[in-house]
Amino acid sequence: MTQNEVTENKEQLAPGAEDEEGRGRGRGRGRGRGRRTENRERENNREEDTGEIQKPVYIGRVSKTVKGGKRFSIAALVVVGDGKGRIGYGKGKAKEVQDAMRKAVDQARRNMIRIPLRDGRTIHHDVFGKFGAGKVHLRTAPAGTGIIAGGPMRAMFEALGVADFVGKSLGSSNPHNMVRATLAALTQTNSPRTIAARRNKKVNEILPGARNTEASA
Repeated sequence: MTQNEVTENKEQLAPGAEDEEGRGRGRGRGRGRGRRTENRERENNREEDTGEIQKPVYIGRVSKTVKGGKRFSIAALVVVGDGKGRIGYGKGKAKEVQDAMRKAVDQARRNMIRIPLRDGRTIHHDVFGKFGAGKVHLRTAPAGTGIIAGGPMRAMFEALGVADFVGKSLGSSNPHNMVRATLAALTQTNSPRTIAARRNKKVNEILPGARNTEASA
């Protein structure tokens, strides 16, 4: 085969096709796109099946200074809950927003904890939480109050499934500090049944007139 014939055969190759020597046009383009699409669809289906609630709290661009200049990436802070008393938070960092969100959601799922709720709508008692410069005050509320809070606290209680709640931030407005301070406060809440078991007493002895729904929460 002459040099001219080899040149003609190469020109007739379709994009992405290979010749006898294994060379082709467009080889390797779009690699991994289908896999990312499948992962995204799988995550969406999982969210619909499990009924979990995902709330992004913070998404921002961060940079790292290296010898050759600056490298930019995306940092995400997400809270995940089931709307029935379980909640967790996670952080993720990647070059793309979707990848950072996926990492944060995966970490939040691994860190989910159970928070006791009264009647499934509010916390059992007032509590104070602190982390770093973040300080929060969480207060129980009667039915019909709604969620009176803003920013990260509102996102957390919506994911937790709380319907009536009053929250106040007394310190730093940094979303990371607020999330961890709120979580520290929530872990201090106890149901009447837990306190009664700790004191080796009955619920009616420590909380006269307590309803069964509150005692069993």
